[in-house]
Amino acid sequence: MIPIIQPVFGPEELAAVAAVLKSGWVVQGPRVEAFENDLAAIGGADHAVAVSSGTAGLHLALIAANVRAGDDVIVPSLSFIATTNAVWMVGANPVFADVAPDLPNITPDSVDRVWTPQTRAVIAVHQLGVPFDRQEMRRLCHDRGAVLIEDAACALGSLHKGEAIAQDAEFSVFSFHPRKVITTGEGGAILTNNPEHAERLRRLRQHGMSIAADQRHQGGKREQYLEPAWNFRMTDLQAAVGVEQLRRLGEIIERRRLLAARYEVLLAKCYEVAPLQPRADDHWNVQTFCVCVAPGQGDPATRRDEVLRRLNDQGIGARRGILAAHLEPAWHDLLRDPLPYTEAWAAQSLALPLYHNLSDDEQQQVVDALVEALGHVP
Repeated sequence: MIPIIQPVFGPEELAAVAAVLKSGWVVQGPRVEAFENDLAAIGGADHAVAVSSGTAGLHLALIAANVRAGDDVIVPSLSFIATTNAVWMVGANPVFADVAPDLPNITPDSVDRVWTPQTRAVIAVHQLGVPFDRQEMRRLCHDRGAVLIEDAACALGSLHKGEAIAQDAEFSVFSFHPRKVITTGEGGAILTNNPEHAERLRRLRQHGMSIAADQRHQGGKREQYLEPAWNFRMTDLQAAVGVEQLRRLGEIIERRRLLAARYEVLLAKCYEVAPLQPRADDHWNVQTFCVCVAPGQGDPATRRDEVLRRLNDQGIGARRGILAAHLEPAWHDLLRDPLPYTEAWAAQSLALPLYHNLSDDEQQQVVDALVEALGHVP
């Protein structure tokens, strides 16, 4: 089996976890703080608030942005279901915007087309780590009086026109699930340049508590619970892994970009697939190597799904590229406007195995299996 992803762990992560276990302090504490400091520096933000998942990060960002029940929040349907679910979690209404024909990201024009008088926020996704147009999206939201929340779950280490993804952002939310370029198992973080947001987010992740958990247990300070909130904390065990993973980030991204370039060479004469290409002035972390499979004579998804089945049958851990929330049972009745590009990406996109230790022979095996599958599926 060649898996879709395989995290990069070494003796450094094992030693870091062992040190936390020996310390006796395994919940949110000094390693979380160290992870946050390192992450903020890499992400180009003043503050990082670690949480239990990227989904929890989106949820808390919406709360901190004062999005309330009945508000509209514009989101891409073309995203993992958590993007839409987070809006539901706060009682607001997801409003789907279409993506670009050549990139799987919503655009200022597509957002403008579905704007409503009740629009309070936009969640724009750096899909598969490919940056969207941050400057223009920020300008649109600012001019309309709405909050921009960047779903950067896949985008750690990507750059947009030379800027880190969280630079000048009000809210950028990251995920550290094992499918991402670095992992803490489960985990996420919200990066912000607003100190008031950061202070409130730290309360919201731990029951609305007025002081940090380690301060509470050291004694001498009595906590208060300033507002109803959640338990969305990251543990020091996870953060210890995260600190070591961040040290590997540059090396991991460089390797992923080399593997992506090799895939492109190997697939150069396979005209039935088109690899995803970011804008020329963006630096892509290649969180996922995604291709679009040319449609057959029938439903485009039927051909992609049959190619995927044949790859899986040969032990190739490929996956469908990106789902469309409005095509899933949970959200199928929400659609207001047609989403033709979203549906094309959802029907044709295919993710191929890509991870740090993928060998040349394994990569060749993936390409050979893909070419064979395409040749057998009309």
